[in-house]
Amino acid sequence: MKYTITAHKTIAIVSFVILTAVQFFLVYNTYELKNRQYYIQEKEIIKKDYGTSIQSDLIFPGGGKILDTAMYTNMAEMERLYRSSELEFHAFAEYLLNKTVPVLRQAENIDSVMAYIREKHNIHTDLDYGLCIDVLEVSFGKRQFINIYNKETHYARIADSLQQPSGLWLGGDLKAVNENNKIVTVSVGGTSEQTYRIAYSFYVDTRHRKMTILRSMIPTFALSVFSILVVVLLFFITLRNWIRQKKLSEMKSDFINSITHELHTPLAAIIVANKTLQNNKVTVSRETVKPLTDVIERQSDRLKTLISQVLDITAMSQVPVNKQPQSLHALLEEILLDYKIRLNGAPVALTLEKNAIRDEVQLDAFWFTTALLNILDNAIKYNRQEQKEVTVTTENDKRNLFIRIADNGIGMTAQTKEHLFDKFYRDTEVLDGQVKGLGLGLYYVKQAIDAHHWKIDIESREGAGSVFTITIPLM
Repeated sequence: MKYTITAHKTIAIVSFVILTAVQFFLVYNTYELKNRQYYIQEKEIIKKDYGTSIQSDLIFPGGGKILDTAMYTNMAEMERLYRSSELEFHAFAEYLLNKTVPVLRQAENIDSVMAYIREKHNIHTDLDYGLCIDVLEVSFGKRQFINIYNKETHYARIADSLQQPSGLWLGGDLKAVNENNKIVTVSVGGTSEQTYRIAYSFYVDTRHRKMTILRSMIPTFALSVFSILVVVLLFFITLRNWIRQKKLSEMKSDFINSITHELHTPLAAIIVANKTLQNNKVTVSRETVKPLTDVIERQSDRLKTLISQVLDITAMSQVPVNKQPQSLHALLEEILLDYKIRLNGAPVALTLEKNAIRDEVQLDAFWFTTALLNILDNAIKYNRQEQKEVTVTTENDKRNLFIRIADNGIGMTAQTKEHLFDKFYRDTEVLDGQVKGLGLGLYYVKQAIDAHHWKIDIESREGAGSVFTITIPLM
């Protein structure tokens, strides 16, 4: 059962991970779509007023004058260098940008433009902006333009602090500039023979764009999380009901298995005793008949008790124990006598060694007998010796009485010892199909021992027999 449940849980966890991944993918795509489509309400207003503020200028009010001064003052030198050495031309152009861009940065006044626009249109949204040069080219005639800067290229001689992935950064606090928040790109060129052409971009976005988009997606997030929780809850309820039904089904199966397993022992003893009585070769006398009728009586009583308690056997986690003071030696003698009769002459040496000085203990005779018989059954079933030997020994110290059941059977592997008391466990590799059984006997032993709050230990090696030791507290 546990392996089936583990498999179902594994499948459920994998499915949950896949479902969560799909949900995350869908939510992420929704965010990206909203990010691309996000449109600040004031975009057209800002675009119009920005264009008006630089209508006869470049980049920002006063920016054209700075750029014209820098470019036209050095135009003749740039042409001379271009005609003589293209390498020196590009070195000079980058030197010129290193000097001009910081001046443009210092003079940049878009803050004032944005403040004017916000006041004029009563805009209360927190906005950030960014201003960048994308391309700068020069022409020395025939309108053939030569590139001296392009944002797609990194220039080793231009200071890294001036270059950004978006271009030559001139001002603004906007960190993430992209096509989603671009207001306008302006491309302007002169009309004279010696002139320059510039393209620059102006970006404006909400100060906390990501948080604004995420807040707008709260219903989507909530619905996604809710759907996952509903699926998990439905799975949990279904799994719980399935486990409950499986346990009920196993209890029904255990009921039948328990009857088969537990009723066999007293019935076998009764049948053997009855056949002995029917044997014409047996001399009929009180001395010979009395032990056999005692066996039949004891086993009949046990059979009656089994029938009344068989449901308790199928629910061994709640074994009802009725402890009473018992002489363990006397009880062991009765159990072994009945068992010897059941063996009916099989080559088994069954020995009882009563070494304990004190044998008075509290126990439930029914469940103790069940446990001991199952241990004896295993000692004989899992034994390939021609002469099988089982020795039951009692010893005690000041506080406990010990019962040791030793055999000369096939012994156990480490794996067998680990799972020995599991319900339905049978080591099929060792048994090779030679021994029939349900794997319930030692499960019942452990349940009976636990119900008494006793302790059971096993010493065993493969091919060297086994020793079961039951520790019982003295009265």
